[in-house]
Amino acid sequence: MTHTSIRFGIIGCADIARKVSRAILLAPNATLSAVASRSLHKAADFAKSNGFPPEAKIYGSYESLLDDPNIDAVYMPLPTTLHLKWAVLIAQKKKHLLTEKPVALNVAEFDEIVRACEENGVQIMDGTMWMHHPRTHKMKEFLQDKQRFGQLKTVNSCFTFFTDPDFLKNDIRVKPDLDALGALGDAGWYGIRSILWAADYELPKTVTALQGAVLNEAGVIVDCGASLQWEDGKKATFHCSFLTSLTMNITAIGTHGTLHLTDFVIPYQEQEASYTASAKPGFNELVTGWEPLPSEHTVTIDLPQEVCMVREFATLVQNIKKKGAKPDMKWPTISRKTQLVLDAVKASIEKGFEPVEIVN
Repeated sequence: MTHTSIRFGIIGCADIARKVSRAILLAPNATLSAVASRSLHKAADFAKSNGFPPEAKIYGSYESLLDDPNIDAVYMPLPTTLHLKWAVLIAQKKKHLLTEKPVALNVAEFDEIVRACEENGVQIMDGTMWMHHPRTHKMKEFLQDKQRFGQLKTVNSCFTFFTDPDFLKNDIRVKPDLDALGALGDAGWYGIRSILWAADYELPKTVTALQGAVLNEAGVIVDCGASLQWEDGKKATFHCSFLTSLTMNITAIGTHGTLHLTDFVIPYQEQEASYTASAKPGFNELVTGWEPLPSEHTVTIDLPQEVCMVREFATLVQNIKKKGAKPDMKWPTISRKTQLVLDAVKASIEKGFEPVEIVN
């Protein structure tokens, strides 16, 4: 921690907040200053079990934390249905916002949140952690290599994890009044983001949900997929599910090369992460093997990806507070494009799997 550390408050004690609390503690330019819950006892227990410093403040309401003049930024791990109300209030209180994804239930709500942030001069970033991993930057270098990778043609992405009956009955991610986007909002957000990342955030022309989406009795998506099509012929697919084995794959195929990894959301190990790159592959003379073989690249890190995320966010806030910089619009722009595609997938399911055109 330094004298210019950004002072974070957390509203809500969701499980993911444990991971981000640790990230704030480990980030060199951030400090964990407060936590709020609707129950003072719950907030106190959360602070104690997650290593909050003794001077951290404990609040029994979200409003009390937002009224604290010694809080610079708020991390918001609340259910998606609550994001609009609390994100707007956070912005109006002049606090910078690190929010869990999906940012909103739809792009209309998203735009309200971002408008409030812009009007109040505060930074917003969503909590898509893998975007901040050094491996992600290395993989991007390969995708941009016209000699080795060429022109992007196809992306396939998958993020699924198997859940038990208790999750499928009681978790907030299957409740229409809490996280109405279900698996699409929770896991599909990552698949959509990975496709847009590979495509340099160029939006597709159309999105078509794949037949066979599974909804629970309350109408919440627990398994779905979609295909995306661009005007220049690029295409992509993603699958997300609460019903199948833990899988986190990206395959990006260019005219000359292929990128492949199998742990893109959360690396197998915290200290290092790998990916496979294949450049201008072919067969040997007897067609009994490949030449050249794909190469595996391992990126070692000093800080976990969630710490890199907090560090990046805190740096942007420091630039605003200390240097008079404007909020960086890169992150809300990327988030909005992710939300647009997510909205289109949901609309396609509701329209009987018809193609939906993306209108930016």
